[in-house]
Amino acid sequence: MENGKPSRTISFPARRPRPSNAGSVVAPVSEGQIRIGIGGWTYAPWRGVFYPDKLPQAKELEYASRAMTAIEINATFYGRQKPKSWENWESVAPDGFQFAVKGSRYCVMKSKLAEAAEGLNGFFAQGFSALGPKLGPILWQFTPYRRFDRDDIAGFIDLLPDQLDGMKLRHVIEPRHKSFDDDRFFELCRARNIAVVFEDSDDYPCIDVDTADFAYARLQRMNEAVETGYDDVALDGYATRARKWQKDGRDAYIFMINGAKVRAPAAALALQERLR
Repeated sequence: MENGKPSRTISFPARRPRPSNAGSVVAPVSEGQIRIGIGGWTYAPWRGVFYPDKLPQAKELEYASRAMTAIEINATFYGRQKPKSWENWESVAPDGFQFAVKGSRYCVMKSKLAEAAEGLNGFFAQGFSALGPKLGPILWQFTPYRRFDRDDIAGFIDLLPDQLDGMKLRHVIEPRHKSFDDDRFFELCRARNIAVVFEDSDDYPCIDVDTADFAYARLQRMNEAVETGYDDVALDGYATRARKWQKDGRDAYIFMINGAKVRAPAAALALQERLR
């Protein structure tokens, strides 16, 4: 740590610029990997609907991580998790599965994000590097009232480490104000390979932009009256979008989050089935 800021040159090695393709033969783009999941795994209304009757609560992560390919952890937004928890989650989830981790509210709710160094130090010290290759993107969810301020956002992005304990990190920002639909914001994200959340929400704008080598969608308009949360037309549309991301060589993370949360697992499974 230097002057209270997380180091990106000692603990976290500096990035190398992307090489230019000028004058060279461009290799074919490798297809990305699609992961589909839900937010968390402990939710009482899922018992008997998604989880089998009488399944012990302690077995819910094991069940969910074998039914889908990713889970977004929300608990990290509210507080640090114990190192033993990260080790346990890593041991329960199968190979190939990934956990997206939601960044701490103590980092993203400050009036000045560029002053979040102390909170970031604590967040990255909680032990989630124990997940190893099962660690997915880190989600930074901004409040709906935060407007785009280039200097402040640039300062925050500069604090985000590229690596943690030798593992490359992926960051994704969820801006929930229309002022972030700004080329200056996109340039900041592209310079650091930071994705911008593709949002399907009644409350927040959808900013559909390619700024990273992966895509991250949070789908929040499920309808409890529809058994699969989203109807066939919507699910077919998201499947087409996911395949496009994949064909373009981008990994894709798609999470069924809010709306009628009881339908989230069914929605995730229905979308997953379309992509088999």
